[in-house]
Amino acid sequence: MRVVVDLTKCQGYGQCVFAAPDVFRMPHHEALMYELDPDESKRDQVLRAAAACPVRALLLDEAITERQEKTSAAGDTGIGRIVIVGASLAGLRAAATLRREGYAGALTLIGDEPGEPYDRPPLSKQVLSGQIAAADTMLPRRDELDAEWIRGVAAVGLDLAARQVRLADGRAVGYDRLLIATGVRARPWPDPQEAALDGVSVLRSRQDAAELRRRLASGPRVLVIGGGFTGSEIASVCRELDLPVTVAERGPAPLVGALGGVVGRIAADMQRENGVDLRCGVTVTALEGDRDGRLRRARLSDGSVLDVDLAVAALGAVRNVEWLDGSGLAAGAWGVGCDAGCRAFDVNGIVCDDVFVAGDVARFPHPVYGYQFLTLEHWGNAVSQAHVAAHNMISPSGRLRPHLSLPVFWSAQFGVNIKSVGVPTFADEVAIVQGSVEERRFVAVYGHRGRITAAVTFDEAMWLDFYRDLIERAAPFPPDFAMVGRSAPPRAVPAEIPARIPAIHDATVVVTGHNPDERRATLIPAGAR
Repeated sequence: MRVVVDLTKCQGYGQCVFAAPDVFRMPHHEALMYELDPDESKRDQVLRAAAACPVRALLLDEAITERQEKTSAAGDTGIGRIVIVGASLAGLRAAATLRREGYAGALTLIGDEPGEPYDRPPLSKQVLSGQIAAADTMLPRRDELDAEWIRGVAAVGLDLAARQVRLADGRAVGYDRLLIATGVRARPWPDPQEAALDGVSVLRSRQDAAELRRRLASGPRVLVIGGGFTGSEIASVCRELDLPVTVAERGPAPLVGALGGVVGRIAADMQRENGVDLRCGVTVTALEGDRDGRLRRARLSDGSVLDVDLAVAALGAVRNVEWLDGSGLAAGAWGVGCDAGCRAFDVNGIVCDDVFVAGDVARFPHPVYGYQFLTLEHWGNAVSQAHVAAHNMISPSGRLRPHLSLPVFWSAQFGVNIKSVGVPTFADEVAIVQGSVEERRFVAVYGHRGRITAAVTFDEAMWLDFYRDLIERAAPFPPDFAMVGRSAPPRAVPAEIPARIPAIHDATVVVTGHNPDERRATLIPAGAR
């Protein structure tokens, strides 16, 4: 059986550890680790753990017994075929939702990777540390999808007028409704020759994780380039394995881009306390190899030189949108534009009723954050957006749902469970309202113009639902009422959020035509200027 814990729901109660100690473990306060593919002898333990979880966060490879009745909306739309491009988390969840809500028509899932869909969060945690094999990260199949799978073949084009997806093998797949869920890939090291050195890696796919695990087992000197969540988690695993690791971060502290300078400095202290050689305010200017093409050293912008055997570029992600060039959709480096109902819009800003977007590749407006367009590379966002998109694909206009879920993400590093609700970067102030920074157990609340906009917890996940409610009610910031674990009134300080770079800075649009019925916009790809 396959097991996945929805860590956007998990609050660290640890009941699963008591019920199934052979499958789940919590080596620190809240950082839950678990076996993704336990053998059948542990089935009873796992079922007890799922029943004991107070927030129902365990997802098992079991058939769903409670199915919604087929709605008239799903049965009467006349939709002949739904095609989902992107057969990972968002695509799989959307397909399952379609079937649960009564869609009985033809369903095709297209994925460029050859194997079954797998869960990515364990790659930078359990797989790198050797707790599980990369092959054991498959996502649970919670429904009988009755779908056509096209695996190992990439989509290379989209014809909106003909309603066809063009594939790399020359085929064209027609659709009545299309879901784009192609996600992101790791941003490579920018110098191709240096990136080709033996010992220069990225971490995104299951193959990446397996290769990195193999290299870590040889005891290398490691350089992590980038101090975001992925880079910090890799550094954490290195220290867990007692490997020397240097983190080179161009910003003033790790996690600054996501959590701001105040919490970033706490993360920096945590890394150094655990033996990481953290270098902030520097960049890697060159990676050098020997005559055999093996990585040997790295040069930094401060003039220092590091002897290294393995360098992991943790430089963020690139959205998989190139296949949409020339399609007429508003798609580019910023993602695929869509409305709050996950309907894609074209380069003229007009919503497409038959094309939807979900997951890491979607760029959508969020009413809670001033209708700002967001792209979120979060597990929970992919799941909730997939549900909304699938529902809206088979529903009449009067029954469409908006995607209003607040973003939730988590990271386990250096024995600490870091979780967040809301958008911390949409803030100008932050206050530590509960717990102790020194003990690495606290709640930081973010505010914008006097309203709570986000909360970040270090080993205090049980408070997230409370703060989620405050964010949704636009409660005043800082919170001014008696709190558990607070010894003094909170003091708000600048959150030190880096200046936002507009995501559409590289969008070039040409408007043609003079008469109102002739005016059209054309999106010019970045490489075609």
